[in-house]
Parts: sequence; structure tokens; C-alpha cells
Amino acid sequence: MTATTPGPNGRLTAFPVPARNGERVPAVLVLPGGAYLHHADHEAEPVAHWLNGLGLAAFVLRYPIAPHRHPAALEDAVAALRAIRADAPGLGVDPDRVAVLGFSAGGHLAASLASAPGVATGDRPALAVLCYPVISFSHLPHLDSLAALLGPESTTAERRAASRELAVGQGAPPVFLWHTADDGAVDVSHALRYAGALTEAGVPVELHVLPHGRHGVGLATEDPELSRWTDWCAAWFRSHGWR
Repeated sequence: MTATTPGPNGRLTAFPVPARNGERVPAVLVLPGGAYLHHADHEAEPVAHWLNGLGLAAFVLRYPIAPHRHPAALEDAVAALRAIRADAPGLGVDPDRVAVLGFSAGGHLAASLASAPGVATGDRPALAVLCYPVISFSHLPHLDSLAALLGPESTTAERRAASRELAVGQGAPPVFLWHTADDGAVDVSHALRYAGALTEAGVPVELHVLPHGRHGVGLATEDPELSRWTDWCAAWFRSHGWR
């Protein structure tokens, strides 16, 4: 396991897996949630170990959080993707198959990497997985994430610019997306509106909405119903040839 520091206060930790038959393996950049106020530990290293079990290399990024504000986290995530791709040969990673997986506020950061208009096509991940993501700061926003990312006095224009459902940039990758219908922290409309925007832009998206489940469950290993998302996600990776 190795670690680098790609940005102002982010920390990138690598969880490699052995190459298979001499071939480089796909990798996933993991972005834990925490309302841009902290990093949820259960959405970080345990997720990397789960991805390793699928045969995928993983990298956990502790991206900048409050008091750092936008665009610090996005700049750090872009730097992390660049670092992974630059170091790919030494890590046994395929630089053309680097995905991103984010939870809650980390899902907003993952969506920003994947589809924000200001991110260059060459800096986007190859695939994106979003778990109960914060998407909108214009419609039923998650107030803690809003204040931490944009500040308590953000303008309407700033909130719209950070709302990922309002504009999908060119080169956005396929997206796997899941949420629960009765999420009491981040309304399910975040996922629904983002899926609609992706579909309108012609971006492939697989959406799962489970009827019940609290926010922030991570891998949900103790909940047989919610933990189904990991099987669906693993199958989705396989459908893209990531084995």
C-alpha cells in the first residue's frame, strides 16, 4: 500500500491488486461522503477492500473539506486521477480504465469529475458510480453540504453552477447510480434528476431506487436488501469488461 498527496490537503492511498496474466487491471478512485465536512471512514477503506475482492485496484482520496471550499475538492480529485494514470505502469493499472465511486457528498464530487462542464474530457473517469449522491444545490439541497462547499452566503448562480443535474458536459462516462426512496437526508430526487439529465445528454446510466433505507449505509453489509447494490454494481463493472 502506498500513499501520495495530490493536492492542498487531500491524501491518496493506493490499494493495488496483482496483475492477471501480465495484464494491467482496472482501478477505481473512491470518494467517501461526509457533507464536505469530514470523511466517512466506512465509505473509504472498506470500499477499497471490496473493490480489491472484485479484482479491481482501488485508491481512496481524502479530498479537501471545510474550511476549504469549491473548487478545492474538485481540483484535488482531478489531480488524483492524473496521478493514478501517470503512475499506472508501476502500479499495474490500466490508465484507460480508471473509474470513480462516490458516496453522498463524495457522490457530488464523483458526478463533478464525470460530467461537470468545466472538467476536460481527458480528466474524466472512464466510468462513474454514485451512491445516494448529493447532486443539486438548486432543488431540495443538502444544507450542510451546501454551506461547507459554497459557503453560507452563496449566490443563486453559484448554486446552479454546482448543481450537476443542470448541465452535463461532453465526454461524460457511463454512470451507475443508486438511492433509496425514503432517504431522509438527501432526497431521492437528486438521483432521479441526475439520471434524467444524463439520459437527455445521451449518457448511459443504470439507476436503482430501493424502497427503504437510511442515508449513509456504505456497503450495507448488515442489510441484505440494501447490500444488493454491491452485486448490481459488480455486474455493471463486468458488463463493461472490468473483471
